[in-house]
Amino acid sequence: MGFALPDLDQVYYSFDPWKNEMAVVSGKILVAQGGGPTAVINQSLVGVALEARRFGTIGRIYGALHGVRGIVDENFVDLTQETTHNLELVACTPSSALGSTRDKPDLAYCQEIFKVLQAHEIGHFFYIGGNDSSDTVRIVSEEARKAGYPLRAIHIPKTIDNDLVGNDHTPGYPSAARFVAQAFAGANLDNAALPGVYVGVVMGRHAGFLTAASALGKKFPDDGPHLIYLPERTFVLERFLADVKATYARYGRCVIAVSEGIHDASGAPIAALLAKDLEHDAHGNVQLSGNGALADLLCEEIKAKLNIKRVRGDTFGYLQRSFIGCVSDVDQREAREVGEKAVQFAMWGNRDGSVAIKRTGFYSADYELLPLDAVAGKTRVMEDEFIAPSGTDVTDAFRMYLRPLLGSGMPDAFRLRHNPVTKVLRV
Repeated sequence: MGFALPDLDQVYYSFDPWKNEMAVVSGKILVAQGGGPTAVINQSLVGVALEARRFGTIGRIYGALHGVRGIVDENFVDLTQETTHNLELVACTPSSALGSTRDKPDLAYCQEIFKVLQAHEIGHFFYIGGNDSSDTVRIVSEEARKAGYPLRAIHIPKTIDNDLVGNDHTPGYPSAARFVAQAFAGANLDNAALPGVYVGVVMGRHAGFLTAASALGKKFPDDGPHLIYLPERTFVLERFLADVKATYARYGRCVIAVSEGIHDASGAPIAALLAKDLEHDAHGNVQLSGNGALADLLCEEIKAKLNIKRVRGDTFGYLQRSFIGCVSDVDQREAREVGEKAVQFAMWGNRDGSVAIKRTGFYSADYELLPLDAVAGKTRVMEDEFIAPSGTDVTDAFRMYLRPLLGSGMPDAFRLRHNPVTKVLRV
């Protein structure tokens, strides 16, 4: 006696308690990734795919290649056909498995997205990304509502900048912060062996969370970074040079962490003020990441004004985004869970929104669904309680905030105990 296989493309009906009526729910979902890749964004993707399989009303799980651009171009792959084993391998691989995009959709663009969702009878839309991605989800959700189309649209948080409002922290940030902390711990060891001035420029146009993570690489009181400069505070070049001079006089060396987004009192980026010519990105912003300009310019100022010979600079650029050997296990777990919770909120909550991480206890995490307009288009910056009064360091409150996010197995550095031998010739 045979049996019929279910139609995976069928349409289901569910009761909408808010409208007190039956609503059409497609058996198809679409998931996409937007913005800069991270070390754990694929955990969220796989969280969506595997959690969706648990619901009998979901027949197909599509992935859009290269974010919203892939949606408009209808470049989809069928994730339903992926094995669980391969999905788990992809989950542990950094960067965006589906590819990403820097497109910033306006209303017309989002209307095209909605047309594609309608044409493919997508019932649930999940977009993993940051501020711009949440705004895209908001506009698409509004278009569906105006058209009376039963679409559930959920934004899944992701950004190494940690600048999404309503979140204690954002998936992707802890792993990038772990990289920054370890990189500065290593830079400090190098600088201690061959003393001089070291300047490390870290991503962060408006929020200094990632640059601030450099402080977690310190162990001993005289370890670097000795100075930390964040975009939440006005940068004054003369004061910066005075800080470097005083620190160098005190320790015989100086390690500096600088956010790429440091600016003067008018809000103008320091990189733009010191450089004669800089690139601009697709949104018209000065290209701060990946060009090395700020590190070079600050090093030149130190050499010229302070007459210190050994001055070196690095620009971390994109290194911390998808570094494969430095992933926080806490970040991995939470990135998976926000993907799972997105599906649960969509299937059970019957409302659109943005998944947010909330801290509970000394450290554990819970999740809630925020209204899209509470997150979309807004930027979180470091709270004052996290920045030391000097403006060149972080507080213990920030260290307590970040430490549990970095995960287990953070490497440690040790020193020789210097037991001096009595001099014979140079007494």
